[in-house]
Amino acid sequence: MKIAVAAVASWVVALAGSAAFADAPKTLKVVKSVNVTAPVDTVWNAVKDFDSLNKWHPGFAADEIQKGENNKVGAVRKLTVKDGPSFTEELLAFDDAKHTYKYRIIESPLPLRDYVSHITVTPGPNGGSHVTWVGNFKRKSTSDTPPEGENDAAALELINSVYQGGLDNLKKMFSK
Repeated sequence: MKIAVAAVASWVVALAGSAAFADAPKTLKVVKSVNVTAPVDTVWNAVKDFDSLNKWHPGFAADEIQKGENNKVGAVRKLTVKDGPSFTEELLAFDDAKHTYKYRIIESPLPLRDYVSHITVTPGPNGGSHVTWVGNFKRKSTSDTPPEGENDAAALELINSVYQGGLDNLKKMFSK
């Protein structure tokens, strides 16, 4: 009898452990894109500088290189949200010829972790451009039941709104 109870207890503990593992934060992905009427080189020149997000995204008040050189792998920028916090990001890849760069968040008060993103500008319809912004990340909370503002839905909503705000503004900037 004691062996049966011990076996059931072990099974319950194992099951609980596997359930917690199953609910661990998963990698989330956001992909947003927009067609812009301006040519690729014009749009790329507006977005390519790692220290210029605040010049084309209305949600940011400042973007300053803290370490390294602009558009050089390893550069670190400090972004300041309008009426909000600051956080730092590192440039992981930059390809001027392919009109793309990749970066990651280093430190942030945002409810995210393991955030890596890239922006690419490619030819679009009628001589215009197609801008794509892709991000992969996990929610910061590792709880099986995170608070409402820190769950997967909140993390996805945050990044979707950031990307959409920037892309909408790019389209507006280059409207004829």
